[in-house]
Amino acid sequence: MQRFAASFPIVLVTGPRQVGKSTALHHSFPDIPYLTFDDPSQQLSVKQDPKTFLNMHQSPRIFDEVQYVPELFPYLKMDVDSRGEQGMYYLTGSQQVSMMQRVSESLAGRIGILQLLGISLRERFGDSLYSPFIPTREFIQERKSPSSCPAPKLWEYIHQGSFPVIVTKQVQAEDYYGSYVKTYLERDVRLLAQVGDELQFLQFLTVVASRTGQLLNYSDLAKEVGITGPTAKRWVSILVSTGLVYLLKPYATNVEKQVVKTPKLYFLDTGLACWLTKWSSAEVLQHGAMAGAMFETFVVSEVLKSFLNAGREPSLFFYRDKEGKEIDLLIEDAHTLYPVEIKKSATPKLDDARNFSVLAQIKGKELGSKVILCSSDVPVLLGQDTYALPVTFV
Repeated sequence: MQRFAASFPIVLVTGPRQVGKSTALHHSFPDIPYLTFDDPSQQLSVKQDPKTFLNMHQSPRIFDEVQYVPELFPYLKMDVDSRGEQGMYYLTGSQQVSMMQRVSESLAGRIGILQLLGISLRERFGDSLYSPFIPTREFIQERKSPSSCPAPKLWEYIHQGSFPVIVTKQVQAEDYYGSYVKTYLERDVRLLAQVGDELQFLQFLTVVASRTGQLLNYSDLAKEVGITGPTAKRWVSILVSTGLVYLLKPYATNVEKQVVKTPKLYFLDTGLACWLTKWSSAEVLQHGAMAGAMFETFVVSEVLKSFLNAGREPSLFFYRDKEGKEIDLLIEDAHTLYPVEIKKSATPKLDDARNFSVLAQIKGKELGSKVILCSSDVPVLLGQDTYALPVTFV
């Protein structure tokens, strides 16, 4: 945030509701005045006279939940253009699509955008590493002694989720998630779409959570809930735009006819996904039917956080061809591909990396270190440049 503040007149922190966006800004800039547009009276002041409002709240200023006041954006543009300073305004918002449309129209070139998700494993452990998870040999050597996390504790984290108030034990997960979903339906969903039946949308949300880690299938989702395919597509876009769901794109290769082109769907908070799908405890989850999917979801989310928290746009993909060969995660950096397999086992085998060989057919790319992320406690060299790494390495 400090780096972006020195480079842009406006910094926007976006992400799901209640992941700590305003708290992060307060922590980074404790002396800057704060105002939230969750307050209807403040919304009304902007809508009636945005120019006067901004004159009364001069920079530097933190404005929270700016998606409610798009009328303010043109006046922010005029103010930063006239003054030519960096770090003038700090904004937060929970709905990315509607807000990004306004940003692209009004603030292009003037705003640095950071996406924030829930608490990462690095943050839980107080890890000082800020670089994204790109498993070069150098990265793996530097991470030789990350924080240890025994499997039972790891599954507690997966089941608990990553919302700050739960991680810091200010509230119990089972008490929190019901309230969170109610607020989400009443505030975010109503603002973004005219959903006639909110209970049906909740059913849809639950079905999506049960499909985490799977290929996105709009027809299947629609049939399960009793809606049309176009409605399912629109509702998935709402979940993506509000930061609850991430769509992992398939890797486009020079042999595209052989490659699946459908994205994979991931619920970004495993705790919320567990609550929706009624996994009552970490132990039940660990030995249940969704254990593999939840573990994979957790790992993908952690890799994504490592990029976003470093202010980097993630270049993440998966690979699956028509022959059924799949690689869970491909990390692309500097024309190099790093294949990652995700296994909940504590003792993965070299054979788990057998599909990595399909990458040899991709022209113009180097092949980097090959990794299996798993629930082991220590890193293991399985073969030539092929490593089994604990999830804590992320």
